[in-house]
Order: sequence, then structure tokens, then C-alpha cells
Amino acid sequence: MRTLHIKKGDRVVVLSGVDKGVVAEVISVDPANNRVTVQGVNLVKKHRRESQTATGRKIEGGIINVEAPIHASNVQVVVDVDGKKDVPTRIGYKRVEVTKRRPDGSEYKATRSVRIARKTGEEI
Repeated sequence: MRTLHIKKGDRVVVLSGVDKGVVAEVISVDPANNRVTVQGVNLVKKHRRESQTATGRKIEGGIINVEAPIHASNVQVVVDVDGKKDVPTRIGYKRVEVTKRRPDGSEYKATRSVRIARKTGEEI
């Protein structure tokens, strides 16, 4: 399975489509299909039938607006740079040294990969 540079909870800007320029948060990520769902972007109307859950709670029917997934290449992560808010940036990776602990209590040095913003070099 492939991985995406975008993770759930990231703030992104939409680069193309009807919602171009919108800055919002990623709700879900589907790496298998290379798609992300962004809050308030690519809204579609769904017709829902009135129903009841197993616990007896009633679900109201009607026409509702739901976010549909968009391709991951149509969004870019945004960061704050020198007082400017929501500046688009590419994502890079770097290895940092961390201290890990074994079950017996002993500690050892290891490295892990962290995402960084290419514009600032800071960890995301």
C-alpha cells in the first residue's frame, strides 16, 4: 500500500476545481485510492431515507450535503511563515534521533522519520 504526504488533521489548500483556494482541515485519508476528504470541500447532495437504528434512535431522512473525496494531488499542506498565515508548502522527511525504552527498562538510541515543511524546515 502506498502512503500519502497528507495526514488526517492537516490544514490544506485546494489547488484546483470548484473549491480552488479554500483552506480547510483533512477529515479522512484513503491511501489505496490516493484520495482525501476535506471539510467543506466538494459537497455533494445525498438522498437519505428515514430509518431507525438498532437502539431505536430515529434517523431523519431528506437531502443532506456530504463531503466527497478529492484526489490527493489537488491539495497542498499549508504552514505559517514569518507572520504570514496559510502559505502552501511541500512536504519533506528527515531522520531524527530518539531515545527508546525496552520492556526491561534499558534505553537505546534509534532514529525515526518526521515530516518537515520544505519552506521552513520545521517539523509538522
